[in-house]
Amino acid sequence: MKYLLQTEDPTKAMENLILPDSLQKAHLAETVNKIFTTDYNELFNSLIEQALWIGLKIILAVIIYYVGKCITNWILRIMDRSFARRNVDVSLCSFLRSMVKVVMTILVILAAIQTLGINTTSFLAIFASAGLAVGMALSGTLQNFAGGVILLLLRPYRVGDYITAQGQSGTVKAIGLFSTQLTTGDNRIIYVPNSAISTSIVDNYSQPATRRVDWKITISYGDDVDVARQAILAMLEDKRVLSEPAKPMVVLSELGDSAVVLTARAWTANGDYWSLYWDINERIYKELPAKGINFPYPQMDVHIKQN
Repeated sequence: MKYLLQTEDPTKAMENLILPDSLQKAHLAETVNKIFTTDYNELFNSLIEQALWIGLKIILAVIIYYVGKCITNWILRIMDRSFARRNVDVSLCSFLRSMVKVVMTILVILAAIQTLGINTTSFLAIFASAGLAVGMALSGTLQNFAGGVILLLLRPYRVGDYITAQGQSGTVKAIGLFSTQLTTGDNRIIYVPNSAISTSIVDNYSQPATRRVDWKITISYGDDVDVARQAILAMLEDKRVLSEPAKPMVVLSELGDSAVVLTARAWTANGDYWSLYWDINERIYKELPAKGINFPYPQMDVHIKQN
């Protein structure tokens, strides 16, 4: 090609590139001679040696991968036992376990790749050079990871707590590297990104040991408020009702358009909240009418004037 570029006459250059028949026949004869004079036994033995060597490396890489996997599981079991002995928080255990598993898996894969003869240094260099683009593409994932670290440091909730966050409610089952797993009352699994939940308002219902239960009871105008109050207080003489931090109380809280509104309050243990709320609701509905207390329907007085 260099000769072609240096030649002033392109036609003459093309003639120089076309070999004469005699030279072409000589080259063909040389090629045929090489084919028939090649030592195929030596070539075959060389191919077998290469195949055995490549197969040995593949087997060794597979062995390293499975041994590394067993070592990873062994380390995770040791971590679980150690955390259990020291009563480490379940949320922290779950997070650290996930992180160690990911790191160990990456190391095992790199070791297997190194065994196959692939230069992991070059591989890591390529991975590092693409780190910026990958980081930008996975910016949301990295934010979720940072959010998980913040959740473990601040601990607004733990595994087993019932919370409401990002418009979702459920029991916390796991705090992973990138998301928090919630289980709803009807057994649905919801995954909330850590970055979103770490910067949002979290309503934790399980953290306090006690909770206050509120009831709003509407009675008709003309009914005896004292009778209604005493009847409701009698219902609140329940073993689940606590005297601390405050005793049960019933007050007239509102004079509505068509009813008198009573508000009843009582403190109970967190685990007894809903059972107490539902039971007292049912007793109010069944027992107050027997005391002469009526539950009014919404009503409106219409006055018609005739000319």
